[in-house]
Amino acid sequence: MNLFKTLAALLLTATVLTNLAFAAGLPAVDLTDSASMTEWPVKVTSSGGKLLLSDSPETVTEDGILYQDTVQGAVRVFFHHVNGSSHDKKVVILLTNPDKEKDALVTVLRYGLGGPSSLYVDVGKKAQYNYFADNEIYLLSVGAGKSLPLSNELNQLVVKTNMLVNGIYDFVTDRPVTVSVLMLPAQQDPLEFYKTATVLPADEHRLRGTFEGKDRLLMPLEVFSPLQPEVKAITLADNNTDKYLHGVDATDGSPVVNYGNYGVMYKLFISSSFGGQYQAVLNPRGGEYAGALEMKYRHQAPYILMTPQQKLSFGINTVKDSEVVGQFTGGQSLWLTFSPPGASNLPVKLLLVPNP
Repeated sequence: MNLFKTLAALLLTATVLTNLAFAAGLPAVDLTDSASMTEWPVKVTSSGGKLLLSDSPETVTEDGILYQDTVQGAVRVFFHHVNGSSHDKKVVILLTNPDKEKDALVTVLRYGLGGPSSLYVDVGKKAQYNYFADNEIYLLSVGAGKSLPLSNELNQLVVKTNMLVNGIYDFVTDRPVTVSVLMLPAQQDPLEFYKTATVLPADEHRLRGTFEGKDRLLMPLEVFSPLQPEVKAITLADNNTDKYLHGVDATDGSPVVNYGNYGVMYKLFISSSFGGQYQAVLNPRGGEYAGALEMKYRHQAPYILMTPQQKLSFGINTVKDSEVVGQFTGGQSLWLTFSPPGASNLPVKLLLVPNP
């Protein structure tokens, strides 16, 4: 790392610590009547290319192909698998170029990996945090008719019995490539394994498939006023105000639903009027939750929050848990990036609470 990157990293860290300390010291929010809070109307626009979701079978008891599809352009792969066998395994994403004459250039833009660990919610939380953290872009050239692992790190990662591994990889490919999510013996060469590998059947949840619109942009239809007493709520991943993605399991052509919108990245713009201050509060509504948020305030460098910050998870057996993720001044630019974390329960609410 050169001097410029080192200084930039130190400045970003200082910004993060300042904001985390400020948010952590804010008082709790009364959620006694949170279900009746006014839903803040937003316009939702989906974009960004394809999402490949591999979470079925979630607990894998035999070796094989967990999910597979041929794609081109902007792609996100979200995988979430537990080694349900009694032997050491690894989960590898293999890229195969079906063109026998031309190489495929793949640019990996962003990625996050969590696990392997038997503490499942921690795996999902770390995968999100690492995804939002600064990653170095890297390039891959998949030779004509050849295969190549998307990540050497995955190829070297040993997943022991009952451990979960969760990964999020964004990349762009200039030519069609076949993406295969594999579980195989820890010491086996994935290129050799792939030659005879077969697709494993999905489990009863069928949480795998290819979905259009891996990113969602949420723009408010009205301005939030910190000077008014009303609390506004944005509900995410509930299949009511925020619909689940529908797609296709490319391994058999069957229609599927992404229950929870796992792997979808939400960008929310918080439009507020000048005057007063307000808190942004995260409130899990479906059960235990642990993740991360990226926040960009006043056009400064983005910073990342663990959610929750002071403990592993929240929302267990209650809908009244909450955490203040920041305090902000009205009229200032605020962007939030959110994604449903692996191993966590949905939906969640983002609450905008005027300061008294």
